[in-house]
Amino acid sequence: MLARFSAMALAAALLLPVGARAAEGPGQGPDAVGPGYDYYRIGDIAAPTPGKTGPLLALMGGGDWPLEAFRQFVKQSGGGHIVVLRARGGRELQDEIYKDVGGVASVETLVIHNEDAGEDPKLLAIIARADGIFFGGGDQSNYIRAWKGTALNKALDAHVKAGKPIGGTSAGLAILGGYSYGCLDSISMTSPEALQNPTAAGVTLVRDFLHLPFLSKVITDSHFDKRDRQGRLVAFVGRLIQEEDDPQITGLGIDEGTALLIDGQGIGRFYGPGAAWLVRPMARPSTIIAGKPLTYAPFPIIGVGPGSTLDFKTFQVTQPAFTLTAEVRNGQLIRSDR
Repeated sequence: MLARFSAMALAAALLLPVGARAAEGPGQGPDAVGPGYDYYRIGDIAAPTPGKTGPLLALMGGGDWPLEAFRQFVKQSGGGHIVVLRARGGRELQDEIYKDVGGVASVETLVIHNEDAGEDPKLLAIIARADGIFFGGGDQSNYIRAWKGTALNKALDAHVKAGKPIGGTSAGLAILGGYSYGCLDSISMTSPEALQNPTAAGVTLVRDFLHLPFLSKVITDSHFDKRDRQGRLVAFVGRLIQEEDDPQITGLGIDEGTALLIDGQGIGRFYGPGAAWLVRPMARPSTIIAGKPLTYAPFPIIGVGPGSTLDFKTFQVTQPAFTLTAEVRNGQLIRSDR
């Protein structure tokens, strides 16, 4: 196991030399500042990891997370050291993990403001030592712009290859798939807009960002039912199937307060009060033409809920919470339950 710096030494090492902002006291500003990022911590970052780490992908839909799901994430982190990555905010998420979820030696937060952070060796050392990595919410365009193609991007892939857990909520969920809705104009696309014009400039679909097992053909979406995002996910999937010429591309929407945890064998298990929505048309849209409304022949939407499992190797669902039939007619999503 890599030796850990003492908390004091690490904080000192992170501080910029001349001209750096001084860190404010605990509970206020950051504990240290690096090039393009702020650093926060809670717990004993020098403590040994008490347990064994193991693979896990934690897909959380935003809002309140189910504590049992996050406790499983902590367990797969060996009860050790979790690193939170985010583009805004401060210590509040790390403190919630440490105090409310519990069972961890420490939680560190890196609030990354620009691409300078993605090449900083001190930041990369924190990532390399992490037992578990979790992405917070916000605006996923900030993550993609600041991280994509950087050494940090490669370090995140290396973390997963090492068999350690990784996950995210809300915007942090949006970047976990092999394809991502990048929201690069920072204006969240609505379902009516995407269905009326699935090739609109605001439908910013990102490839080749994170490379997580079992998710290479998946695009995720969060706050799914509450924010009526079924239509936009159908549009995203249809456009990707056409552009990639790959009918295996699959959409996965996750409701608020809900999580899907994928183990090392690719089996997803459900936690929380909502559902996960599997959108898998397995065909090109009937029409997808620039500036024209989407039309899509009928296809199933399958709900993953309490008692369900989702095998990400085959996309088969056991004990589905529901099975709907959906289609798109001239830009209107029509579901069999409505």
